[in-house]
Amino acid sequence: MVDNSQSLVKRIEELKREKNAVILAHYYTTPEVQGVADFLGDSLALSVKAKDVDADIILFAGVHFMAETAKVLSPDKKVLIPNPEAGCSLAESCDAAEFAAFKAKYPGHMVVSYVNTTVGVKALTDICCTSSNALQVVESIPAEQPIIFAPDRNLGSYIQKLTGRDNMVLWDGACHVHEEFSLEKILELRAAHPQAKIVVHPECKAVVAAVADYVGSTAGILEYCGRSEAQEFIVVTEAGILAEMRKRYPQKSFIPAPPVDSTCGCNECRYMKMVTLESIVRCLESESPEIVMEESVRRAAERSIINMVAVK
Repeated sequence: MVDNSQSLVKRIEELKREKNAVILAHYYTTPEVQGVADFLGDSLALSVKAKDVDADIILFAGVHFMAETAKVLSPDKKVLIPNPEAGCSLAESCDAAEFAAFKAKYPGHMVVSYVNTTVGVKALTDICCTSSNALQVVESIPAEQPIIFAPDRNLGSYIQKLTGRDNMVLWDGACHVHEEFSLEKILELRAAHPQAKIVVHPECKAVVAAVADYVGSTAGILEYCGRSEAQEFIVVTEAGILAEMRKRYPQKSFIPAPPVDSTCGCNECRYMKMVTLESIVRCLESESPEIVMEESVRRAAERSIINMVAVK
């Protein structure tokens, strides 16, 4: 198994050089996949990186909407995804046609959509946001302007609580990973590790976020763990991030929070784990599957991201 992994890594490096390809990997992929990445990060940061790198091919080791976002921002590059079946429960909870009908019920509302959406939903969006800047984006909109926030009800309700805005309409979507964390088991972990800090992603339910010492994006959680004086952390987000945490802060201890129904003791995104070294080799060799989209849809989606970047 070790020898096979080493040969796959060698083949990936050969193909990257041969095809002038760059691999972007999300924090939630497996440690093996993260190990062959040229850049590691959260979805939007990687898509922005894709725009700036000198490469003919971008292989996005992540889920489908992430590769779409990279293509939106890098239309002149070939963008590949190793496993097209690697979807996202959150993005898939907001169908573009259904969202268009929902939007029509609320004329005059500005649409703020989380970046974890399909390109079709982004095309219906006025301004995108990330978990890092969702508060900043919403606060940039005049208080009297009604808002539709999609697709994550937990992130939306968290921002609504912080801002006190009662004119936000929330789409009823959620991420299967963050929705399934067990408050009871988190509290049991805190009792067993009383010095540990609880770090929570805002896609989690409000009752889980309420017990956190820090609520933030994957990048925000990583930064918090670095600057905190604590030596132990209970991590309430997808367990793939632990590899980067342990790499950055080897002197600290990171404890994955379990879901309600758990046999492995952690909570993982089944879609992220569909990306393997084998699928990366096949993808680079064949230069497929490739992300393609209509230019009119791409431009509309790009506008929503540009509007987000313009927020100061």
